[in-house]
Amino acid sequence: MTRPVVATFLLAFATACAPATKYVVPSAEIAPAFRENANWKPAAPRDANPRGEWWTIFGDPALDALEARVDISNQTLKAVDAQFAQARAFVRGAQANLRPQVSAVPSLASIRQSGNRAFSSFHDPYGDYVLPADVSYEADVWGRLHGIVETTRTSAQATAADLETARLSLHAELALDYFTLRGLDREQDILNSAVRAYEQALELTDNRFRGGLSSQADVAQAETQLETTRAIAVDVSVGRAALEHAIAVLVGQPASTFAIPPSPLTAAPPDVPVGVPSDLLERRSDIAGAERRVAAATAQVGVTASAFYPIVTLSGALGFESSSFGNWLAGASNFWAAAPVALINVFDAGRRRAANDQAQAVFDQASASYRASLLTAFREVEDQLSALRVLDEEAKIQDRAVAASERSLTLATNRYRGGVTSYLEVITAQSFALANERTAVSILIRRMNATVLLLKGLGGDWKASAMPQVAGSR
Repeated sequence: MTRPVVATFLLAFATACAPATKYVVPSAEIAPAFRENANWKPAAPRDANPRGEWWTIFGDPALDALEARVDISNQTLKAVDAQFAQARAFVRGAQANLRPQVSAVPSLASIRQSGNRAFSSFHDPYGDYVLPADVSYEADVWGRLHGIVETTRTSAQATAADLETARLSLHAELALDYFTLRGLDREQDILNSAVRAYEQALELTDNRFRGGLSSQADVAQAETQLETTRAIAVDVSVGRAALEHAIAVLVGQPASTFAIPPSPLTAAPPDVPVGVPSDLLERRSDIAGAERRVAAATAQVGVTASAFYPIVTLSGALGFESSSFGNWLAGASNFWAAAPVALINVFDAGRRRAANDQAQAVFDQASASYRASLLTAFREVEDQLSALRVLDEEAKIQDRAVAASERSLTLATNRYRGGVTSYLEVITAQSFALANERTAVSILIRRMNATVLLLKGLGGDWKASAMPQVAGSR
C-alpha cells in the first residue's frame, strides 16, 4: 500500500496550493454626513441609545408588551427562522464533502451457477460471505469543495441577515400600527367631546327657538352638525378595528380574541441619535445580507473556475470474503484495493466557460444590489429626518391654529348667545375648531410614525458583528 498512501498525502498537501478567489467588499460612495442631520448629533454619552429593543425608547409599557410577543408568536418570523435553519443544514452538508465517505454493504449469499454457463468449470453450490468497507475521498486540489462550503456559509449568513431584516420590519410594522391606533383613540376622544358640545349647542338653539330668539333653520343647522360629527366618530372605529386586527396577526393571536383598551396618544416623539451614514454599514441587516451575497457570489466564481481542472478522487476497499462462515474473518480472507482516479473533462462544448460567465454575472448583479441597498438606506434615513424636521415645524404652527380656532369658537358662541350673529357663524367656527384639532392629531401620528421609520432606517440597534458565524470557512 506504499504508493497509494504516498499519493494520498501528496494530493492532500496539494490542496493547500489550490487557487482561491480573493473576496473584496465592493466599493461604494458614502456621504460624510446626512444633509438633514444639521439639528441632530450623536449622543454623548451614548447610554441613551436604544439597545436591542429599540422600541423602548418610546417609554410605552403597552407597546413593549406587544413587541415582546412578536419574537415568540409571529408566524412570518418563524418561517424566516426555518429558512435560516435550512441554510445552516446546507453548510453542514457541504462540509461533509470535505471528509472521506465510508460505506459498507455486507452480504451473505449461497450461489449455484449454471453448469451450461460459458466458461463455467463447476456446477456445485457454494457460499460467498463478504464484509467490505468502501472508502471514497475527493482531494480538493483546486479548492472546489472549499469554495462550495464558502458559498453555502456566506449564503447562510445572508439568510441570517434576512431574518434580522424581517424581525426589524415586523417590529416596526407593529409600532406603526400601534401609534396609528393610539392616534385614532385620541381622535375618537376629540370627536366624542365635540358630540357632547354639539348636543349642548343644539339644546341651546332649540331653547332659543322655543323662546322666539332663533329660527328653525338654526335648529336644523345645529342638528346637522351634531349628526355629521356622530357619523365621523363612528367611522373612526372602523379604522381602529382594522388596526387592532392587524396587530393581532403580528403577535400571533386570532383577531376575534384580541383587544387593546383605548388609550389616547399624547406623548411627543423622542429624540433619536442618528450618527453618520457609515454607521448604516454596521447597523442595517439588509446591507449586511447584500454584502454576504456578494461574498457568496465571489466564492461561486471560484467554484466554477475550479471546474477547468481535474477532479481527483481517492477510493479504496477493504474487508473479508470467504466461501464459508467458519473462516470468514481469517487472515487469508482479507482483501484490499486502492485506486486514485482523476476525472478530466476533455471537451464540453463550452459548458464550463458558460457556467463561469454566469457566476461572474451573478457576482456583478450582487455587487450592484449591494450598492443599491446602500443608496436606499441613505435615502430612507434622509426621508425621515426631513419628515421629522418639517413635521416638527408644522406641529408648532398647527398648535397655534388650534388655539386660534378655539378662541374663534368661544367668540362666535358668545356673539350668538347675545343675539349679535346667526348660528351659521357658530357652525363655521365649530367646523374649523374640530378640523384643526383632528389635523393636529394627524400630524402627531405622522411624527410618531416617522420616528419609527427613522429607527428602522437606522437598523434598530442590530450590529453586523452580531451576525451568526456559521462554521465552514477555509
